[in-house]
Amino acid sequence: MEEYKHMANIRLQRLFNRNERIVIVAMDHCLFDGPTDGMINLAETARSVASCVDGILLSPAMLPHCRDAFNYKGAPMAVARLNWSTTYCFKWNYRQGATVSAFSPAEALRLGADVALVSLTLETGSESNDAHNVAVFRKLCGEAKNLGMPVIGEYFPVEAESLNPDQLHTKVYNGTRIIAELGADLIKTFYTHTFRAVTESSPIPVLGLGAAKLPTQRAALRLAADEVAAGAGGVVFGRNAIQVPNPAAFQQALCDVVKRGIAPDDAARIHKLQ
Repeated sequence: MEEYKHMANIRLQRLFNRNERIVIVAMDHCLFDGPTDGMINLAETARSVASCVDGILLSPAMLPHCRDAFNYKGAPMAVARLNWSTTYCFKWNYRQGATVSAFSPAEALRLGADVALVSLTLETGSESNDAHNVAVFRKLCGEAKNLGMPVIGEYFPVEAESLNPDQLHTKVYNGTRIIAELGADLIKTFYTHTFRAVTESSPIPVLGLGAAKLPTQRAALRLAADEVAAGAGGVVFGRNAIQVPNPAAFQQALCDVVKRGIAPDDAARIHKLQ
């Protein structure tokens, strides 16, 4: 990650941990879906996160409940999601990608957040809704950066699971660059079949997400390896990192793959994954 050594924000430099690739564990699902397997007791889930992980993504309101995951030297950084979008309400079959501001950057900072995450959804079928989503993104992004908080911009298309590979790639390719142009410091988005084009067209680091739960832990590790091989600056894994028999062991294997380039099958064997 030598190309990002110029980053001036100290929090951003800490997230990259001396130019290593980033591993973030996402546990913000309940913000949209209510109680979720593996995250019912969120404080317990947070305590199970492996020590090698660089950040934990969650709702700002959950930070006080999960303080034990963040209140010691060398702890993962707290990444706080600031906006709320119907795009993520999978149980409710919403289709319009409506977005609102849920937490101000100042509130998140007071609660203990280190890094802000703000999502953007475009091509919702409504020009006014798209423009509103951009306005929400810019407002939260600008306020966060004024407070010294780095911003991870997440590009998440409407009904992503129903898109064919070419459609998904086109949306991610365009949306990623738009988020960079709107001022994000990092981008979290879907892996596509031509992901190298996405990472090479972005002037800021792109983090590959884990998306839907994969059938095996080895498959999840292979996804992470593919994302890194295509130029990702790291990964953000949620269900694939949490809804497993031994989350800490999987996350240690994930760190080996992403940070140290260990082959997925070797990492699985080292950490005794099924």
